[in-house]
Amino acid sequence: MALVAVVFAALPMMANAKDLPISAFKGDWRGNAISESNVSVNFPITSRDIDVSIRPTLEGDFTITWRTLLRQKGVPSDPKEVLKETTLTFKKTETPGIWKDSHGGNVFAGDIISWARLKKQTLTVYVMAISDTGDYDMQIYKRTLTGVNMELDFTAIRDGVVRRTAKGRLTLNSN
Repeated sequence: MALVAVVFAALPMMANAKDLPISAFKGDWRGNAISESNVSVNFPITSRDIDVSIRPTLEGDFTITWRTLLRQKGVPSDPKEVLKETTLTFKKTETPGIWKDSHGGNVFAGDIISWARLKKQTLTVYVMAISDTGDYDMQIYKRTLTGVNMELDFTAIRDGVVRRTAKGRLTLNSN
C-alpha cells in the first residue's frame, strides 16, 4: 500500500517534468526489440538487435547513428540477417526542443527529410519520403529515457497505414 502511495505522489512531478537536455541521451545504447509486421506473411514477428549512438555538440546540435540487425528475409527456420545503418545530423531550430536535418533536401525530388523533437524524456526522430506517385512513407523512432534504460517505440507508416512496429529496451554501454 505504501508503494502505491509513493507512485501516486510521484505522478504530478512526472507530469510537470521539464524537457531533458539532449545531452541526457549522450552515449552508445545497445539492446533488442520485437518487431511486428502486417505486411509479411513469413515474418509477422521478428527479433532485432539495436545499437544507437547519440553525440550532442556543445552548440546543442547532435548526430545520431542507429544500427539494426534485421531478421525478416529468407525462411522462418533460418532467417537471413541484414544490418542496416543510418546516421543523421540535426541542427537546432529557433523552436526549443526541435531540430532539423542538417542536409535538408527536397522531398518532392526524392530526398528524404527528417526532423527531431525532444519532449520530456522522449527524443523522437521522424523520417519521411514521398514516392514518384505521391505516396508517403514515414518512420517514427521514439526513444524514451526511463531511469538507466532507453525504451524504443518504432512505427513505420505508408499512406496512413501502420505496416510495422517495434518495441524494445536498450541500456547504456559503459565501454
